[in-house]
Amino acid sequence: MTRASKAMWTVLLACLSAVFVTTSHAQDAVGVEKLTGTLAKIRSTGSVTIGYRDASIPFSYLGPGRRPIGYSIDLCLAIVDEIKAELGTDTIQVKYFPVNSQTRIPLVVDGTVDLECGSTTNNLERQKQVAFSPIFFVSGTKLMIKRGAKFRSYRDLKEHTVAVTEGTTNEAAIKAVNAREGLGIKVVEFRDHDQSFAALASGKVDAWAGDDALLYAQAAESKNPGDFVVLGDYLSYDPYGIMFRKNDSQLAAVVTATLHSLAASRELEQTYDKWFLRQLPTGQRLNLPMSAQLAEVIRIMGDDSGTQ
Repeated sequence: MTRASKAMWTVLLACLSAVFVTTSHAQDAVGVEKLTGTLAKIRSTGSVTIGYRDASIPFSYLGPGRRPIGYSIDLCLAIVDEIKAELGTDTIQVKYFPVNSQTRIPLVVDGTVDLECGSTTNNLERQKQVAFSPIFFVSGTKLMIKRGAKFRSYRDLKEHTVAVTEGTTNEAAIKAVNAREGLGIKVVEFRDHDQSFAALASGKVDAWAGDDALLYAQAAESKNPGDFVVLGDYLSYDPYGIMFRKNDSQLAAVVTATLHSLAASRELEQTYDKWFLRQLPTGQRLNLPMSAQLAEVIRIMGDDSGTQ
């Protein structure tokens, strides 16, 4: 096992440990305790608010009719179904609220958004502010360049410009590498992934640092997918989770039980195939097979579902 692989598995195990601490099924918590936290709020208001991204393809983005769709959205809707079952009602309304890299955590913390369903990395720093679901995707920071550019590694971008989406772990990753290796890279921040990609496509920057799946997806959805190349170097490893408010044991139980059940039934794997292997609503295919790391995470979740 390489040093990078060991580091990746250390991160994954730490995140798994953090999200598996809730082992009681939501029915136990709701059945014997008075409703509290988000479930009480949902019962009172008759609605649950999902925070979505407008350009995190294929996780969370605006599809036909400007409706939020994607891999993460499907998983959150499964959680909503479980919430309805726990509350014994089918009348819960799903509302959608747009978030971006800068606003997503504050909007969860202040109660505007109940479930943040995007492409958010679960790390220890963010766990100080919010809670996370079990891991549902494993990504990592890479660099995308225009085909024909003479860059073969991140080190070749010394003294060049790299776009990042502000508030992302990718921003932190490229800045850390830049400082550690003294590359003199000029990091240019943009509000969202569409703007970062547009900067690369127009030649305003030499590369875009982003999660590898998002890079591939953004290129696939562009007019000329063949114009872009993703370099092989990983600058970070990033396990994704659905965010919700901290110290909410009842909602945590529902979220965890839902993801474990989806893993055990293989519905989680089928949902992955829907968004990463099959034709997207736009007609494109990403053709990104599930990584061995994610397959192992899902297997562990499925095996653990019987203890929930």
